[in-house]
Amino acid sequence: MALSAKAKQALLGPLNKNNPILVQVLGICSALAVTSKLEPSLVMAIAVTIVTAFGNVIISLLRKTIPNRIRIIVQLVVVAALVTIVSEVLKAFAYDVNKQLSVFVGLIVTNCILMGRLEAFALGNGPWPSFLDGIGNGLGYGWILVTVGFFRELLGSGTLLGHKVIPQALYHAGYENNGLMMLAPMALILVAVIIWVHRSRNKDLQEETN
Repeated sequence: MALSAKAKQALLGPLNKNNPILVQVLGICSALAVTSKLEPSLVMAIAVTIVTAFGNVIISLLRKTIPNRIRIIVQLVVVAALVTIVSEVLKAFAYDVNKQLSVFVGLIVTNCILMGRLEAFALGNGPWPSFLDGIGNGLGYGWILVTVGFFRELLGSGTLLGHKVIPQALYHAGYENNGLMMLAPMALILVAVIIWVHRSRNKDLQEETN
């Protein structure tokens, strides 16, 4: 099925020129907290994508029946229910990763990307465009987490997904893991570098900012 221009923008826009982290600077806290390893970065990215997509769909379906004065409460209830389901699934099938993510799975409820899409998009659009918008924003958020998690684990531990990838011969030659990569400030620096590269490749964003 061919996507309309609006649907393509909803799905693909957040991956680049409307990225929630790089352009809107949202969701930074979890980007700093869960990216010391690649695995929790991947799991958090998937969890946020699922919750954002289905949260958007549910709110879109209910949008004409939700009284305006309680819409935020309804959104929080829907998101909290979805996050609880995701959390229980993680506890059942990926308990170790769930422990690494700690409270940050629960804090998806207050993720400003998620709440922003419910308020700005799902309340004014149908279920299908809202689903695509949720997927797009989740993936836009997720690829930043995965990129940061990749470099932090690779350079900080010499591993990827827990498997050693840097040859032992390099360590014998004097190579050492960079322990600074395991600290939260390095996540902030990596995100800043990605933002800098992104802005340098998208001159129109520089003009909008200025």
